[in-house]
Amino acid sequence: MQDFKLANVLVDIDDFLIGHEDLFYRSHQATYDSSTQKLSWSGTIDFLTYFNALPVEKWHRYTGIDRIWLHVEIQGPCTLTLYACTSEQSRTVVDTIEFESSSSMVSRDIAIPMQGVILAGFSLSSNQTAQLGQAYYFAKVDATDIRPITLALCTTTFKTEEFILPNIVLIKHKVLASDEAIAQHLHLFVVDNGRTLDAKGISDEGVTVCPNDNVGGSGGFARGMIEAQRSSIDFTHVLLMDDDVRVSPESFKRTFNLLSLAKGRYAHAFINGAMLELGHPNVQFEDVSFVRRSGGYAKFKPTLDVSKIEGLIKNETVSVESDRSYGAWWYSCIPMEAIAEHGLPMPFFVRGDDVEYGLRCHPTYMVMGGVCVWHAQFVGRFRASVDAYQYVRNMLALMAVDGGSSRKAFMARFWRVFHIYMRTMNYNAAGLWLDGLDDFMKGPDFLATADGSRLMKENGAKNEKLVPIDQLDQSVMKQITIHKEWLGHADTSHGVAWRMLESLPHDRHWLPDWMLIDAPQMIDYSGNLGPWNKVACRRTLVALDATGEHGHIRVLDRSRYRHLMDRYHRSMKEYHHRHAEVEQAYRDAAPKLTSLEFWDSYLHLTK
Repeated sequence: MQDFKLANVLVDIDDFLIGHEDLFYRSHQATYDSSTQKLSWSGTIDFLTYFNALPVEKWHRYTGIDRIWLHVEIQGPCTLTLYACTSEQSRTVVDTIEFESSSSMVSRDIAIPMQGVILAGFSLSSNQTAQLGQAYYFAKVDATDIRPITLALCTTTFKTEEFILPNIVLIKHKVLASDEAIAQHLHLFVVDNGRTLDAKGISDEGVTVCPNDNVGGSGGFARGMIEAQRSSIDFTHVLLMDDDVRVSPESFKRTFNLLSLAKGRYAHAFINGAMLELGHPNVQFEDVSFVRRSGGYAKFKPTLDVSKIEGLIKNETVSVESDRSYGAWWYSCIPMEAIAEHGLPMPFFVRGDDVEYGLRCHPTYMVMGGVCVWHAQFVGRFRASVDAYQYVRNMLALMAVDGGSSRKAFMARFWRVFHIYMRTMNYNAAGLWLDGLDDFMKGPDFLATADGSRLMKENGAKNEKLVPIDQLDQSVMKQITIHKEWLGHADTSHGVAWRMLESLPHDRHWLPDWMLIDAPQMIDYSGNLGPWNKVACRRTLVALDATGEHGHIRVLDRSRYRHLMDRYHRSMKEYHHRHAEVEQAYRDAAPKLTSLEFWDSYLHLTK
């Protein structure tokens, strides 16, 4: 038997997390010295936190280990209190250990309770200044139970040097140069879709920069998978990661450690890291989600405040092992054997490639606290070129290939959303919504041959242009009151009857001019309806983003309304007439579109 580290106790906090120390520890007075790598504190410091509590039940379930220890090195007199969280209850004290005053570090290995424990953690209390040195959780395992793991970390970037360059430096210094086992078993592939990085200067024995055409996220991640497949290194897994994120080096280490011990059906599982919000680092937005039968996305877990014990427990107790699940590619670790069996991504450019891949592979997902990235939040962000056009086109293709969603339910959603765009005079989004359907109907050849970069630029030009509100027509702005509570989310404060009335696509375009109200009103630009009774019948709406600081003035345009309605009826007529043959064409083409041969040609990798 040998000691095998599961997770480090983290006390060195990145600058962008200053003010959110409670993700690591809770203390009124603590100071980390980077030169000695020791944390000094007095009073009580609590480590039952997102990064420093151990998800005991998951480590047992995923790996089969049944004994775990906490190793700590402490200098100075203190009391260590060991905690366990069971069920939905708060923590309970399971042990206390006294450390006597000493002029040098004192090491202890403390057994962690396992039976019925969801999370375990500890606190340290001292009436003097004491120091914590190295601390980590470990298990004793047979050498034959440690699987050989080698990770290809693939991140796709497009002109986001402000994120990608610091991430490269952090991975080089904190992972590749560390004394952990992962250091010799990880290689970073940076797929540079913008061709703006210094490939020769950045690349070394641990990092390879791959200049690439601008083929979107799906093309970039496909390139990363191909690089891993063709490497002289025998990679076992590819870890896909967005470029515009802040990373936690410890997440890579825990991923590697978990894969090294995973057993049974979890030996073939995917690992998905959680997305924490960059603007609110203690808020976990999502880890694994699923596709509804109607084609919509839904999260297994609610948005969680993981600086609170209740959030920590909820995060570990809600199951994500379910049908029709997928893990977003901001941090998704995929076995190479799955890529060999199921192929490469669909050429969606952006939006839905990770969803389709999850539905295609039907994986079991492993998730746990402390494996994550920080990403800009999605709520309140809306680009019709992506959230309307790419969503519709790619979801229809996904549904055609997957076959598990309800076409009728999705088309009911399609009808409703289109009419909400029309109802709110968002003519740009309504047009892009129809463009997505029309381009889907062109069949898989369009998907295989379209210039995704050019198409994104053309569609991006159709997005509603938001400008600072002081640049809008002030004669209009003086007449409205900005209600920030209306922005970024739907109003759920009313009853069922109210919400049913709100959901109906009642439309100001149906009203004669004399019934319209000239006074303008504000509305959420992304499509959330807000108080429908206050925006109905208005001739002018000021569409504002989630901050309330940027907007666009929408004015009733009956001519444009009629044009879009005519388009809608024509497109729907063609869809109902031809959808079966088009869907079959996508099913027939899917093996080719996800093949190595296709991507070699698409990425211009063939000689």
